[in-house]
Amino acid sequence: MNTMEAIRSRRSVRTFDGNPLQPEQVRAVLEYAESVRNPYEIPIAWRILDAKKHGLSSPVITGTDTYIAGKMHRVPHVEEAFGYSFEKIVLFAESQGLGTTWIAGTMKRDAFENAMELTGDEVMPCVSPLGTPAARMSLREVMMRKGIRADTRMDFGELFFDGSFTAPLTPEKAGRLADAFEAVRLAPSAVNKQPWRIVLCGDTAHFYEKRSKGYVAADGWDLQKVDLGIALCHFELAARDSGSALSFEIRDPALPLPDATSYLASWTLT
Repeated sequence: MNTMEAIRSRRSVRTFDGNPLQPEQVRAVLEYAESVRNPYEIPIAWRILDAKKHGLSSPVITGTDTYIAGKMHRVPHVEEAFGYSFEKIVLFAESQGLGTTWIAGTMKRDAFENAMELTGDEVMPCVSPLGTPAARMSLREVMMRKGIRADTRMDFGELFFDGSFTAPLTPEKAGRLADAFEAVRLAPSAVNKQPWRIVLCGDTAHFYEKRSKGYVAADGWDLQKVDLGIALCHFELAARDSGSALSFEIRDPALPLPDATSYLASWTLT
């Protein structure tokens, strides 16, 4: 399964078939997770957690006791680094026939953090269940997906721009990066807010966060930057799958910005 196939086929899974994962399936996911590196070079420690052993629960998950979670020190760009790395794991799980869903709030967080043995300035941004998707979604899952319009996405020209925020980008103008932009458009995000915006300037794609109210905690933690990490991941994987080489940098082009929009990072064709 290539990147675009995994991105197009994957959906958030909250209803699993009740069968435990085989040890080799768990081992494959953990070994892959431990091999993942992010462009910010921030290390992440991954663990597979057993809900029964650790007293874990989420009111939206049924049919599996297996979760994966990561912890890391709280440093600049930690949100983006986690989003990038966790999405790679999510797509790998999809390629193995396993279901996942990002969970940040709908869980017994204290229990998960205790199971991860957080210390000092460590954070555990999100977790995901792992398991085989059930043949049918539960009614609660169906209603949740309808509530956030999980199967809809903004149009290409609403998210991506050509040279400035005043000129919408088209797939034709995106050229050999068209699949990379489409991979971002299809990416998952918290409550499907799709907070990413990209301006293509020559061979460089500049990523921006379009902030929504209510996603920045009192301590400064920005959940939507995790979503931007997912977008950075999708863009890179799809571009490389189509034969393009990229370099990562943080270099603000100082473009005039819409309200509630801020620069994050850039991918450049090399």
